Amino acid sequence: MKILVCISNVPDTTSKINFTDGDTKFDTNGVQFVINPNDEFGLTRAMWFKEKQDATVHVATVGGPSTESTIRKALAIGADEAIRVNAEPTDGFYVAQQLAEVVKNGDYDLIIAGRESLDYNGGMVPGILATLLGMNFVNTCISLEIDGANATAVREIDSGKEKITTSLPLVIGGQKGLVLESDLKIPNMRGIMQARQKKLTVIEPVDALKATEDTKFEKPAAKGAIKLVDNVDELVNLLHNEAKVI
Repeated sequence: MKILVCISNVPDTTSKINFTDGDTKFDTNGVQFVINPNDEFGLTRAMWFKEKQDATVHVATVGGPSTESTIRKALAIGADEAIRVNAEPTDGFYVAQQLAEVVKNGDYDLIIAGRESLDYNGGMVPGILATLLGMNFVNTCISLEIDGANATAVREIDSGKEKITTSLPLVIGGQKGLVLESDLKIPNMRGIMQARQKKLTVIEPVDALKATEDTKFEKPAAKGAIKLVDNVDELVNLLHNEAKVI
């Protein structure tokens, strides 16, 4: 089985986010970038398939040279090869088109992507990718088992969980639950040294449509002051006369 794990290079949640040029560009100065958490769950599950079912695991990202430290971490975790599409990931549809070309050229059986990235939270790439490739698709996936050409997946739905049986080739949008947080792998020194020798292929992007454009960024409004209430009558009065919600 040949697996491709799609990796997004996203800001660490502890980083302070700022914008420049009239709030039209993201300021990367001082920002620490990491593997998108949903992608890291997928990568860990792919490593399980490598260890238990002798799968080959490749990782791919769309981004500039600054993303290479992130995909090198994926190699240090245990991926066999990495691919970087040398393009700015400015649009989810554009990213999906680039990844679709990688899949077509790589003849993959299973494509694991995070259900959404931590930065833009668009949640569109896995579904668009599956549509472009004409492959089966399971989103919000929290469990995945492969038996030959058959797959059994569990996904989260509004009312609980849904178990699905399907077949390869398959695209999944993975998330927390695909593996336990305690199972996430931290690169050790041996893995870091081996990652330096593993193949990292840089390819140029194909001509593709950029369907959207960011015109301006805006931070969430600061939280207002809170008021502590120690009795029900006062709470009801405030909700009725001040908040006007009852």
